[in-house]
Amino acid sequence: MKTRKLGTTGLEVSALGLGCMGLSFGYGPAVSKEDGIRLIRSAFEQGVTFFDTAEAYGRFNEELVGEALAPFRDQVVIATKFGFRDGDATKGVDSRPERIRAVAEASLRHLKTDRIDLFYQHRVDPSVPVEDVAGIVGDLIAEGKVGHFGMSEAGEQSLRRAHAVQPVAALQSEYSLWWREPEEKVLPTLRELGIGFVPFSPLGKGFLTGAIDDKTSFDKSDFRNIVPRFDEENRRANAALIDVLGRIAAPRGLTRAQIALAWLLAREPWITPIPGTTKLHRLQENLGAADVALSPQDLADIEAALAQVRIAGDRYPAHLQQRVDR
Repeated sequence: MKTRKLGTTGLEVSALGLGCMGLSFGYGPAVSKEDGIRLIRSAFEQGVTFFDTAEAYGRFNEELVGEALAPFRDQVVIATKFGFRDGDATKGVDSRPERIRAVAEASLRHLKTDRIDLFYQHRVDPSVPVEDVAGIVGDLIAEGKVGHFGMSEAGEQSLRRAHAVQPVAALQSEYSLWWREPEEKVLPTLRELGIGFVPFSPLGKGFLTGAIDDKTSFDKSDFRNIVPRFDEENRRANAALIDVLGRIAAPRGLTRAQIALAWLLAREPWITPIPGTTKLHRLQENLGAADVALSPQDLADIEAALAQVRIAGDRYPAHLQQRVDR
């Protein structure tokens, strides 16, 4: 698989990474340890060198990633995150300096590694200046415990302030064919500052694959049960987007997921999406998008088709939307 550089810090990763959250968090019951290791190692065998986890996904998630990647640790980039109180996303944010250090030490143990290649602030903490956060991560970089500093769902001003203290290698935020808000302010800022972009949920939390419709039921622990965009009426309305993707993908011999990922890859050379999955056949399908080169005409056709579709429903419930930094 081809590689890309995230910003100007020299961090090189595969064009597509693997988001590991769903292996144990957010989308229903965790996979078995054996299945998780098999999937992560299969991704590596197919060229993936960029793997994403977080304290908030649970100790099992970090330990799974660490064990799976141990045989080829020096050939991969492991990203994890800090920023929630007690590592629990339901308890609110916490980026106090002592908390950042504690998370770093715990993540190093769980991942069984001597350094975290990319350490993200999971969400901006309004009670802690981002300059202080950047400074602490800069100290960890100087100590050799962290390779690069990242931020997640950070707005333009927070990025600028943090970047002035410690260069930000990458911003991780939601971006896909059905969530294009970053195009307004975030992408121009990243371009200006030389920061890479790592879109999470590049397949719209599974919706853009076409495998979810208004009759789909989710496990009781699945996060999508509380996402307005996934209520039954909105799924029915958003089926128009799936129809459009199907009409674009079919003549090209591609799947909807491959079109959605190839579109992201075509946006900028410093964008590396991190689709997640628990299924080996979906992993292979997703990674096939790295070999898809959309022509200018393809991109124009997609743009014209999307202009006719109105997306229904907010991407987060109100109490979570408040956490997104502007």
